[in-house]
Amino acid sequence: MSNSIAMIKPAKIQVRFSDLDVLGHVNNNIYFSYFEMGRIHYFAELLGVDWDWKVNTAVLAKNEVEYIRPVLLGDSPEITVFCEHLGTKSFTLCYELTVNGIIFAKGKSVLVAYDGISGKSVEIHPFMRDGLAKILKS
Repeated sequence: MSNSIAMIKPAKIQVRFSDLDVLGHVNNNIYFSYFEMGRIHYFAELLGVDWDWKVNTAVLAKNEVEYIRPVLLGDSPEITVFCEHLGTKSFTLCYELTVNGIIFAKGKSVLVAYDGISGKSVEIHPFMRDGLAKILKS
């Protein structure tokens, strides 16, 4: 990652017993929830919490995950987020899930700026664009 990326502490995730599958691993679909927790953590750090989510929001268009190592109940995962692409109406966020500094999973989400009142995609609001630019990978 570039040195120009804002230094935000990774989101800390608590693995719950209900996150596990029959093999004792975090279930494959739970990773998307972990990435969402990381995304919301970064949004709060970059954009604050005093903005209208109904008007200036983003909806998921695509989610991907690459499983590298299984996360277990005793693990303490952390999620780091950076912006890979910043377009006019959409942006791509990438996630690294690490445990003790080792990458266990990677993910990617394409999000589309959205006005929840009109129900239409919109251009990324300037305050959101400015925040995302702080974690844009060059």
